[in-house]
Amino acid sequence: MPYAFFNIPVPKNEPVLNYAPGSPERGAIKNQIQSMLKEEIEIPILIGGEEIKTGNMGDCICPHDHGHVLGRYHKAGENEVEKAIAAALMARIEWASMSLEARASIFIKAAEMLSKSWRPILNAANMLNASKTVHQAEIDSACELIDFLRINPFYMQKIYQQQPNSSTGCWNYVEQRPLEGFVFAITPFNFASIAGNLPTAPAIMGNVVVWKPASSTVYIAYYIMKLLKAAGLPDGVINMVPGPGNTIGDPVLQSPELAGIHFTGSTPTFRSMWQMTGRGIRKYKTWPRIVGETGGKNFIFAHASADPDALTTGLVRGAFEYQGQKCSAASRVYVPKSIWPKLKKQLQEMVAEIKMGSPEDFTNFMCAVIDVSAFETITEYIDFAKRSSEMDIICGGGYDDSTGYFIEPTIVEVKSPKSKLMEEEIFGPVLAIYVYPDSEYIETLHICDQTSPYGLTGAVFATDRRAIDQASEVLVNAAGNFYINDKPTGAVVGQQPFGGSRASGTNDKAGSMLNLQRWVSPRTIKENFVPATDFKYPHMEEE
Repeated sequence: MPYAFFNIPVPKNEPVLNYAPGSPERGAIKNQIQSMLKEEIEIPILIGGEEIKTGNMGDCICPHDHGHVLGRYHKAGENEVEKAIAAALMARIEWASMSLEARASIFIKAAEMLSKSWRPILNAANMLNASKTVHQAEIDSACELIDFLRINPFYMQKIYQQQPNSSTGCWNYVEQRPLEGFVFAITPFNFASIAGNLPTAPAIMGNVVVWKPASSTVYIAYYIMKLLKAAGLPDGVINMVPGPGNTIGDPVLQSPELAGIHFTGSTPTFRSMWQMTGRGIRKYKTWPRIVGETGGKNFIFAHASADPDALTTGLVRGAFEYQGQKCSAASRVYVPKSIWPKLKKQLQEMVAEIKMGSPEDFTNFMCAVIDVSAFETITEYIDFAKRSSEMDIICGGGYDDSTGYFIEPTIVEVKSPKSKLMEEEIFGPVLAIYVYPDSEYIETLHICDQTSPYGLTGAVFATDRRAIDQASEVLVNAAGNFYINDKPTGAVVGQQPFGGSRASGTNDKAGSMLNLQRWVSPRTIKENFVPATDFKYPHMEEE
C-alpha cells in the first residue's frame, strides 16, 4: 500500500510525425516495412500468457498485394474460448485488487514505448496488413492509440476522485469496483487504435477481457498484445482469441460470467449480439454492460455561403482517406445548385490528382480496400450506379483486384435524395452527391435528418452563421460528432470524444470518462461515527 496520493500526469496529445524525405522516422518505417515483408510469422492464440496452437490456420495478407502472406494465425474454437474465460477469471481478483497507480503505470509505459521504439513496428504492421498510407497509420496506430493509453488512466483517476458529500457525524465515500465477471471486446479491421482501446479501456478500470480481433487484421492485434506484454501487463488480463465471429461469440455469450460487451463493427452484428444477450439474460450473474459503436451514413451539408476550396478539400479527405473505410467517412453530400458547377469542376480536378497504390510508395493518397468481401460489396454499388438512369458518375468508377483490392475514388451525382447510394452504408470510396435548390435549404436539412437510420458523424459548410445555427438545430440528432467547416472524420482523443446514436451505437464516447464509467460498478459506503443507541425519535416524546 503506497503512503501517498498519486496524480497521474495530465496527458497531452501525441504529436503527429510527418515522415518527410530525410526525416529519421521515414527511414525507420521503411526499414521496418522491408523487415516485415521478408518474414512470415506464426501467430498463436494468447490465453493466460500461454501460446496455443490449434493448427486451424488463417492468413494475414497485404490487401494491396493479396498474394503476399505476412503471417498465419491459429484460429480459436469453443475449447479455446472456454480456456480464455477461465484464464480471465483466474486473473480477475489479483488484477482488480492492484492499485490504480500500478495499473495506470502499465498503460502509460505502453504509450511511452509506442511513442518511441515500438512506433515503426506498429505503424508498419498497420500499413502492410490494413493497407494504410504512412500518414493514416501514424494518426491511428501511433498517435490515437498513444492518446488512449495516456488519457484513459487520467480519466480513471478522475472517476475515482468523484466523492459524495457527508453530513455531520458520518463519512460517505464511493468505490468504483470492476465488473463482476469478464468483458468481451470485439474490434474492427479499420483502426488499430480501436483494436487497442476496446480491450484496454475496461482493463484499465480493473476488468479482465476476452478479445476477438478482426480476422483480417490479426497481424496488427498480435503486435498490440506484444506491446502490452512488454509494458508489464499481467498474464490473463487480456486474452486474444482470433477466429470466426460465431465460433468465438456464441460460447462467450453463453457464459454466465459475461459482465460486459465492448464492440465496434457492423450494425447487424451488434443487434444480433444484443438480441442474444437479451434472450439469455436470466443466465447471467449480472446485467451485462453493452457498449457499441457501429456504422454510419455520414453527411456533409453545404450551404450557398460555403467556402468552395474548404468544401472541396473536406469532401475529398472526408470521403477518400483510407479508401472511405472509416465509420466516420463522408458518404452522402447535399450541395446547393448555385455552387455545384464550380464545386463539380474542382472535385474532378482534385480527384484526378489522387494517386493510388501500395503504402510502400509514400506519394500515394489511397491504397487498397481490406479484402475480397469488401471489394465485391463496394463494386456492386458502383455497378448499380453505372446501370441507373438516375445517377451520373462524375469521377472514378473503375476497380481492379488482379494484384490488390483497388477501387478508384468514385463520386456519383444522384437525382433523388432517397436513392440507394444516399441511404445505405457502403464503407468504401464512393461518395453520393444530391444537388438541391438554394431556396429549399431548411427542407433539405430535414430530408438529410430523415434519410438515414444512423447518427454517427456529419458536417455543415457555411460562412453564414444563421445557416450554421439552422443546420445545427435541425440535425441535432443526426450526428453524435458534428463538425462546422471541417470534414466529419479525424476525431482526436480528449478533444472530440467519439460515438453516435440511432443505429450507430450507444454513444458512450470512446476517449472520455463516459466510456470508462461503463466498466465499473459503484459501491456507496456510509461510515457512521455516532451510531444511534435508541430506536425512539424526538417526535415520539410525551407533551
